[in-house]
Amino acid sequence: MSLRQEDTTLTRCPDPAGRHAAKAHAEPHEEPGRHWFIDRPKVYAADVKGRFRQLKWAVLIVLLAVYYITPWLRWERGPGIPDQAVLIDMVGRRAYFLWIEIWPQEVYYLTGLLILGAFGIFFATTLAGRIWCGYACPQTVWTDLFMWVERMIEGPRTTRIRLDKAPMTGAKLARKTAKHAAWVGISLLTGGAWVFYFNDAPTLMGELLRGQITSGVATFIALFSFTTYFFAGWAREQICIYVCPWRSFQSAMVDEDTFLVTYEDWRGEGRAPLRKSQSWEDRQAAGFGDCIDCKQCVHVCPTGTDIREGQQISCIGCGLCVDACNDVMQQIGRPLDLVRFDTQSNQIAKIDGKPERVKLVRPRTVIYSLIMLIVLCAMGIALMLRPTLDVSVLRDRAPLFVTLSDGSVQNAYTIKVLNKTHIARSYAVSFEGLRDAHLSVAGDAGTSEQAAGSGGSLTLTAEADSVATFRVFVKVPAAAVKSGSTDVAVIAKDLDSGEAGKHASVFMAP
Repeated sequence: MSLRQEDTTLTRCPDPAGRHAAKAHAEPHEEPGRHWFIDRPKVYAADVKGRFRQLKWAVLIVLLAVYYITPWLRWERGPGIPDQAVLIDMVGRRAYFLWIEIWPQEVYYLTGLLILGAFGIFFATTLAGRIWCGYACPQTVWTDLFMWVERMIEGPRTTRIRLDKAPMTGAKLARKTAKHAAWVGISLLTGGAWVFYFNDAPTLMGELLRGQITSGVATFIALFSFTTYFFAGWAREQICIYVCPWRSFQSAMVDEDTFLVTYEDWRGEGRAPLRKSQSWEDRQAAGFGDCIDCKQCVHVCPTGTDIREGQQISCIGCGLCVDACNDVMQQIGRPLDLVRFDTQSNQIAKIDGKPERVKLVRPRTVIYSLIMLIVLCAMGIALMLRPTLDVSVLRDRAPLFVTLSDGSVQNAYTIKVLNKTHIARSYAVSFEGLRDAHLSVAGDAGTSEQAAGSGGSLTLTAEADSVATFRVFVKVPAAAVKSGSTDVAVIAKDLDSGEAGKHASVFMAP
C-alpha cells in the first residue's frame, strides 16, 4: 500500500502555461520560470464532536496528567536516597523508576526501552496506521491543547479566518495577546515539569518560587518552553508533514490488512453539493454519490488533509474526519461511515460483495510481538538477576612492574568496588592465579590485612550505594614469579551475602 505525498513534493511547471504562472508568482530574486515549492495555506481546524474526538480528549487528559503529576509522586527508598518515584539524577548519576535503580553502567536498560518503544510503534502502525501520531505523540497532544486554547479565545473556524484577514484593531490585538499569553503559560509549565524529572520536584519548586534556580535549570526551562511554544503554537502540522521522520517510515509498516482512515469512494463519488429540490433517487440516477462535497472532513483535519483524495502521508490517523462526516451523513439521512477506519482488503471485499474480515494475526504483528516479548523478558530477567556488586580493575602501565630488593616482583592495580545496596558492605578481595601473592593497600585506610593462605586476601569496605576505589599492590616472591604475563582474576566476595564479582587482569614480570 503506497501513501501519496502531494502537498510536500518538489515541483516544477513543465508546460508554457505553468511556467508563466510560476513566473507571475516568483519572488524578484528567483530565476524566471522556476517555482520550487507549493505554498501551503494555513490550517484552521474546526471543532467537532464524536467518538474519536472524545477518545482524543481522554488520551490527552491522561497523558498530560501523567506528565505533570509523575515528578511529584514519592517512593521511599531509605535514608539518604532520593524519594522521588521517577528521577533522572544527573548529579548522583542514577536513574530511579519506582523500585528500580539504574546505574550508568546499566545503560543497556535504556537501549531495551528504546527497542520496546520502537517496535511498539511498529506494531501499532501495522494494526492501525499512524494511530500513535494521531493520539499519543507529544507533538499531537500539545498541538491539540494549543488549538483548543485558540478556539476558546479566538472563536470557531470561520471567526478565526475573518479575524486573521481583518486589519489590526484593539479587539484583535487583545485576543491575539491573550492567546499567546496562554500559550506561553502552558509552555512554561511544560518546560518546568520536564526539568522536575531531573531534580527533586518540591525542592526545585521552592527554588523557583524564591527565584533561586541555577543558570543551568533556567536555561533548560527556557529551551523546553520555547520548543513547546514554537512546535505546538506555530509549526503545528508542519512538524508532522515535513520534519517528523516517522511519516516516511509508516508506508513500510502498513499492508492491506492495516486499519486506516479510509474514504469509501465507491460509495461517495461523484461529489456534488446537495440541492433541496433533488431526491436521492434522482441524485443517484445522475451519477452522484453520498459525498455532498461539504468539505467538513477537511475543515476538522489538524493537518488540512483531504482524505477523499486517498491515503496521504500527511494524514495522522486521528479519525476526526470520521466524526465530521458521520455528523453530516446523520443530518442528511444517509448511512454513516462514508469515511471510516477500514482495511484495503475489506474495501475490496465490499465492492465485490464478499464478507469482510479482520486479520490481526499476520507475519508482521507476530514478528513485532515476539521481538517485544523477547526484549521485555530479557530485561525482566536481567533485573531479577542483576548483581548488587561489580568489580573493575585497572593495572598500572607505568611502570609495568617493580622488582624489589629481595627479588620479588610487584604490580599496582586500581580496584573499584561498586556497592549497589543501600547499606555499607565488606568484601574479601583476592587474586586468583598467583601463587604466594601478598596484597596491600596504599595507606591501609579502612582495611585490615587477613591471613593470606595460598593467595592472599584483603577486606575492603564500600559505603552504601557508592563506588569505592582502592590502590592495591600485589607482591609475588621471586621463587613464585613466572616470567612475562600471567593471567589472573580479581575476585571480590561479599562477606555477608556471599555474592562475588570477578574481573580478569594480568600480572607482569621480567
